[in-house]
Amino acid sequence: MTPTNELRLLPWSTPDGKPCYLSTDENGGPLSRLADRTEAAQLSAGAELLEHAEEVLTDAQAEPDDLRLLAADLAGTLQDVLRVAMSRGHRLPTPDPAVERQAEGPSLPAASFG
Repeated sequence: MTPTNELRLLPWSTPDGKPCYLSTDENGGPLSRLADRTEAAQLSAGAELLEHAEEVLTDAQAEPDDLRLLAADLAGTLQDVLRVAMSRGHRLPTPDPAVERQAEGPSLPAASFG
């Protein structure tokens, strides 16, 4: 199995909103470790915001301004979490098709299942 992408999408963007990438042969270099810590912080913040969102959404007294702020915070956090997911997904190894076929086992026609 080989990585699907040699560049790592970093969990931040440039000031003008463009993605940042890291090209290195080191998995544990200083910038990689910073990116790992940043991703962990973003995921933790997302979990905390989700708990807060559940509280706000069940509060019948929540004001429209509170809901708008919550929606904006959720959108920003979702953007961070999607970037983490994309980055981690690109770093997954590409499965070898021959090995994948072996793991599937025998194939049966649909008629075999009645």
